[in-house]
Parts: sequence; structure tokens; C-alpha cells
Amino acid sequence: MRLIYVIYLFLLLSSCAMTTPFPTKINGVSFVASRDSISDKHVQPMLDFHANYASVMPFGFIRDISHPEIQYNSNRQWFGETKVGVKQYVNTLKKEGLFVMMKPQIWVWRGEFTGNIKMATEEDWRSLEDSYTKFILDYALVAQEVHVDIFCIGTELENFIDKRPNYWKQLIKDIRQVYYGKLTYAANWNEYTKTSFWEDLDYIGIDGYFPVSDLKTPTVEDCKIGLEPWKKEIKSYYDTFKKPIIFTEFGYRSVDFSGKQPWRSDREMVEVNLEAQTNATQAFFETFWNEDWVAGGFIWKWFHNHEQAGGVQDSQFTPQNKPANNIVLHYFSNY
Repeated sequence: MRLIYVIYLFLLLSSCAMTTPFPTKINGVSFVASRDSISDKHVQPMLDFHANYASVMPFGFIRDISHPEIQYNSNRQWFGETKVGVKQYVNTLKKEGLFVMMKPQIWVWRGEFTGNIKMATEEDWRSLEDSYTKFILDYALVAQEVHVDIFCIGTELENFIDKRPNYWKQLIKDIRQVYYGKLTYAANWNEYTKTSFWEDLDYIGIDGYFPVSDLKTPTVEDCKIGLEPWKKEIKSYYDTFKKPIIFTEFGYRSVDFSGKQPWRSDREMVEVNLEAQTNATQAFFETFWNEDWVAGGFIWKWFHNHEQAGGVQDSQFTPQNKPANNIVLHYFSNY
């Protein structure tokens, strides 16, 4: 009997060891916060899309790029941007079988670029550090409480990181004292080569808005050619740090010249071009999704009210209810 029990235990443990609890590829969506709570009806379209991860993004706000105080978790914010809302979102997403990355972000008044945040004095830098630490540790505690799978410690904060490297090294240590999951940082497409703390994180995170073509409607091959130099450079970072790559954001707008400056979100670009979005999206997947050093990524972006989101008259990023939806679905369903 004892021998049978030992064999049974060995087989059970072997079976558990062969079954990884995490997906082989992060097929993620950047889930936009709304003014309302969510339910399974809002999650089902993501499951139909074969997404296995969602990025939840609570926001903090600063008045301008030289202002050191971050305001967050306010009753003036939308529900999904607050601590209570984030918990409700995460719990609902996980209940329906999705993994979650929490990605707290800063919004500068009038949409100024966060990478340009810069304080005028040492006193202001210290005030910003204190404010950001409170903001990010509050959400790290929430992430631990609701069992978030990945926590992103910041998004596109190039100048803040460049000017205060010691602060960020210590912040990562402080976060690991309260949150025990995987960590990443969302570096902008032209920032990640200057980010100084990849060795301290679990993933190299990149917002993958690489310029790939100056053409009005580039073909898939045009975009793949444009992506190839970026692929080689990113692979070299993987080889150096031995950390898998996550595209913490990626995607293209359904507009003319969508591959020229893919990071642009302004309203000046209004000429809808579904083919440009579709071709650029396919090229991105063909370039990166087959690589085992790419952990996956989070497409920008996904709205909770799926039936009303996107559509063939929409010029913004979401693939919802557009031809690009089928491209993403194809690759997500294969991984």
C-alpha cells in the first residue's frame, strides 16, 4: 500500500508541475475605466476575443508638468479610476477567468506628455517623490489584496526616472515589501533603452508605438520592414537582461498614416482608414507574437460597452467592431 501511495503522490505532483497556472502568451487588453461598475456581461466580449489578461488603469492627476502633487482616488473621478472601482473591476475580471495587470497612471492637465514631467527645485522633486510613493504604494497594496498578477510601477515617466534614478531603485524595493507578484514598468517606445532599473524588475515593459511607415496606407509587408530594426534592438535587451518583453501598450489608430507616428492620439487625425490599422496590427503580431522572448502584451484599448465601442466610423485606437478585431482574434485564439 505504501508503494502505491508513493506512486500516486509522484504522479499527482508531476501532473501539477506540468500544468502552469499562467498563459503561455499574455493576450491582453487595456481595459478603459468607466463611470460605472462592470459585470460578467462586460467581460464576455473579452473572453470571446480570446483575451486572457486585462490591464486595469487607475489614474492620478497633476496640474502641470512642474507641479509635484498627485491627486487620486477622488470622488470627482470615474468609478473605475478609484480604489473601490479598481477592486470591483479586478474581482469581476478574475472571477470570469482573466488574469490582471494593474497599471496606475499619471494624467497631466490638458494631456501634456508625462515623460516631460520636471520639477524646478530640489524641494519640488522631493515633494513629487513623496506624492508618487504614496500613490503607487496605495495601489500596490490594493494589487496585493485582490491578487493582481502583474503590477506596473509607472508609465512613460522618462524625465522623472532620468533625473531621480536612486529614488526609483528604492521605490521598487518598497513596492516589493507590500506586493509579492511580478513587476514591470511601461517605458515609452523611445525610452526603454534609457531606463536604468530593468534588472530589478520581472519584465521589460514597452509601450510599442514604433514608427513603421510614412505611407498613407502601408501594406503588411511595409510595416514588417519598418518593425524589423526595432525587433532586433528589443531582442538585444532581452539578451542583456534575460527578462521577457511585455508590450504594456500597443496598437494603431484606424486613420491615414497610422504607422507614421502611432503614439498620436490628437483629434486632428480624422480620416478613417481601417485598412491601415488592420495591416499595421497584423504586421505587429507577425513580427513579435511567435517569439518566445516576447511574453505578450496589451492592445490599446478596450471599452467596457463593447457593442457601442469603436466601429467602422471610429478613427481611434480600439479594434472593437472593426476589421482589425479579426486580426487580433486570430492571433489571440492561437496562443
